[in-house]
Amino acid sequence: MSSKIAELVNKSVLSNGFFPLLLCKVRHSLFAGGMSRPFSREVLQRAPVAAVLPYDPVRDTVVLLEQFRAGKMMAGAKDPWMVEIVAGIIEDGETPEEMARREAIEEANCEILALERMPGFYPSAGGCTEYVHMFCGKVDSTGIGGIHGLDHEDEDIRVWVEPADEALKRLDGGDLDNAIAIVALQWLALHRERLRAAWQ
Repeated sequence: MSSKIAELVNKSVLSNGFFPLLLCKVRHSLFAGGMSRPFSREVLQRAPVAAVLPYDPVRDTVVLLEQFRAGKMMAGAKDPWMVEIVAGIIEDGETPEEMARREAIEEANCEILALERMPGFYPSAGGCTEYVHMFCGKVDSTGIGGIHGLDHEDEDIRVWVEPADEALKRLDGGDLDNAIAIVALQWLALHRERLRAAWQ
């Protein structure tokens, strides 16, 4: 198969807020051969994110969060709060691993003792540049819980510890509508016994 080609013809900034919105004219090679005509797409420019599922292999528990999400509200959801895992934007000069450890303290007041990388993904590549670096983090979940978050970022985060079996039931129960949490818990279902053996 011949190499794929994608070209940015030009771009302009439609909005330069917290998440800049770009108007991009692009063209790309076609599977049937040749090149597409130039076409335009709006693209939300977001910095890369790191997310970590805090997992206690001794107690076999996970740390979950709940917080308000404006995007879910604007989509018309009756309940604009989401069950999530620790996640945040990677700052300049910070590695995904460093961000995962920092955000675990800020959002859940828990210390990551070891990290294992999960496959990352683009959650909405049709119109957003965001890439999510995924991790599972070993923690001691004793005493974790309460209300956390940074006041200057208007965060109001409820944190609790849940048995892994109960958290995995959420996958089938329709209780989760957060892609990062769904991916993380599915990964844990596949690797849980191996982690318990390795992290004891």
